[in-house]
Amino acid sequence: QVQLVESGGGLVQPGGSLRLSCATSGFTFSRAWMNWVRQAPGKELEWVSSINAGGTITYYADSVKGRFTMSKDNHKNTLHLQISSLKSEDTAVYYCTKGLPRSSEYEYRGQGTQVTVSS
Repeated sequence: QVQLVESGGGLVQPGGSLRLSCATSGFTFSRAWMNWVRQAPGKELEWVSSINAGGTITYYADSVKGRFTMSKDNHKNTLHLQISSLKSEDTAVYYCTKGLPRSSEYEYRGQGTQVTVSS
Protein backbone atom coordinates (compact mmCIF):
# COMPACT_ATOMS: atom_id res chain seq x y z
CA GLN A 1 0.00 0.00 0.00
CA VAL A 2 1.46 3.33 -1.08
CA GLN A 3 1.61 5.98 1.61
CA LEU A 4 2.82 9.56 1.45
CA VAL A 5 2.70 11.52 4.71
CA GLU A 6 3.59 15.21 4.74
CA SER A 7 4.61 17.21 7.78
CA GLY A 8 6.27 20.46 8.74
CA GLY A 9 3.67 23.02 7.75
CA GLY A 10 2.52 25.83 9.97
CA LEU A 11 1.97 29.55 10.41
CA VAL A 12 4.95 31.70 9.49
CA GLN A 13 5.53 35.41 9.03
CA PRO A 14 6.42 36.85 5.62
CA GLY A 15 10.09 36.32 4.96
CA GLY A 16 10.21 33.27 7.19
CA SER A 17 11.16 29.69 6.45
CA LEU A 18 9.83 26.19 6.91
CA ARG A 19 11.04 22.71 6.09
CA LEU A 20 8.41 20.35 4.78
CA SER A 21 8.92 16.60 4.83
CA CYS A 22 7.20 13.67 3.17
CA ALA A 23 7.66 10.15 4.49
CA THR A 24 6.90 7.49 1.91
CA SER A 25 6.34 3.73 1.78
CA GLY A 26 4.86 1.07 -0.45
CA PHE A 27 6.85 1.74 -3.62
CA THR A 28 10.46 1.89 -4.77
CA PHE A 29 11.21 5.45 -3.74
CA SER A 30 14.77 5.36 -5.05
CA ARG A 31 13.47 4.81 -8.59
CA ALA A 32 10.75 7.45 -8.53
CA TRP A 33 10.50 11.01 -9.73
CA MET A 34 8.79 12.97 -6.99
CA ASN A 35 7.03 16.31 -6.92
CA TRP A 36 5.67 18.92 -4.60
CA VAL A 37 2.44 20.59 -5.61
CA ARG A 38 0.28 23.08 -3.75
CA GLN A 39 -3.27 24.30 -3.70
CA ALA A 40 -4.18 27.77 -2.51
CA PRO A 41 -7.74 28.53 -1.39
CA GLY A 42 -10.05 28.75 -4.38
CA LYS A 43 -7.32 27.87 -6.85
CA GLU A 44 -6.31 24.83 -8.84
CA LEU A 45 -3.49 22.52 -7.95
CA GLU A 46 -0.16 24.12 -8.86
CA TRP A 47 3.07 22.25 -9.58
CA VAL A 48 5.93 23.56 -7.40
CA SER A 49 9.01 21.38 -7.85
CA SER A 50 10.30 18.02 -9.07
CA ILE A 51 13.29 15.84 -8.31
CA ASN A 52 14.63 12.87 -10.22
CA ALA A 53 15.03 9.37 -8.86
CA GLY A 54 18.63 9.86 -7.82
CA GLY A 55 18.03 13.25 -6.28
CA THR A 56 20.51 14.95 -8.59
CA ILE A 57 18.19 16.94 -10.86
CA THR A 58 15.59 19.42 -9.67
CA TYR A 59 13.09 21.66 -11.39
CA TYR A 60 11.19 24.56 -9.88
CA ALA A 61 8.25 26.68 -10.88
CA ASP A 62 9.27 30.25 -11.67
CA SER A 63 7.21 31.48 -8.73
CA VAL A 64 9.43 29.65 -6.22
CA LYS A 65 12.79 29.46 -7.97
CA GLY A 66 15.58 30.70 -5.74
CA ARG A 67 13.44 30.43 -2.60
CA PHE A 68 12.53 26.73 -2.43
CA THR A 69 14.93 23.80 -2.36
CA MET A 70 13.81 20.21 -2.87
CA SER A 71 15.82 17.21 -1.73
CA LYS A 72 15.44 13.44 -1.62
CA ASP A 73 16.84 10.96 0.89
CA ASN A 74 16.73 7.55 -0.78
CA HIS A 75 18.03 5.82 2.35
CA LYS A 76 15.13 7.08 4.46
CA ASN A 77 12.52 7.17 1.66
CA THR A 78 11.88 10.79 2.55
CA LEU A 79 11.35 13.93 0.55
CA HIS A 80 12.01 17.46 1.78
CA LEU A 81 11.13 20.95 0.66
CA GLN A 82 12.98 23.85 2.26
CA ILE A 83 10.90 26.94 1.72
CA SER A 84 12.36 30.36 2.44
CA SER A 85 11.61 34.06 1.93
CA LEU A 86 7.96 33.16 2.21
CA LYS A 87 5.30 35.43 0.76
CA SER A 88 1.59 35.59 1.43
CA GLU A 89 0.97 34.06 -1.98
CA ASP A 90 2.78 30.92 -0.83
CA THR A 91 -0.12 30.19 1.51
CA ALA A 92 -1.51 26.82 0.43
CA VAL A 93 -1.80 23.16 1.26
CA TYR A 94 1.39 21.50 0.11
CA TYR A 95 1.33 17.92 -1.15
CA CYS A 96 4.09 15.53 -2.13
CA THR A 97 3.21 13.42 -5.12
CA LYS A 98 4.54 10.55 -7.15
CA GLY A 99 4.13 11.31 -10.80
CA LEU A 100 5.66 12.67 -13.95
CA PRO A 101 8.08 15.57 -13.50
CA ARG A 102 6.92 19.16 -13.86
CA SER A 103 3.28 18.16 -13.65
CA SER A 104 0.49 18.71 -11.16
CA GLU A 105 -1.01 15.39 -12.21
CA TYR A 106 -0.03 12.47 -10.02
CA GLU A 107 -0.26 8.77 -9.44
CA TYR A 108 -0.26 9.09 -5.66
CA ARG A 109 -0.62 12.03 -3.29
CA GLY A 110 -0.37 12.55 0.44
CA GLN A 111 -2.93 14.25 2.66
CA GLY A 112 -1.08 17.56 2.58
CA THR A 113 0.36 20.01 5.07
CA GLN A 114 -0.93 23.56 5.49
CA VAL A 115 1.44 26.47 5.10
CA THR A 116 0.06 29.85 6.09
CA VAL A 117 2.11 33.00 5.59
CA SER A 118 0.74 35.89 7.57
CA SER A 119 1.88 38.65 9.88
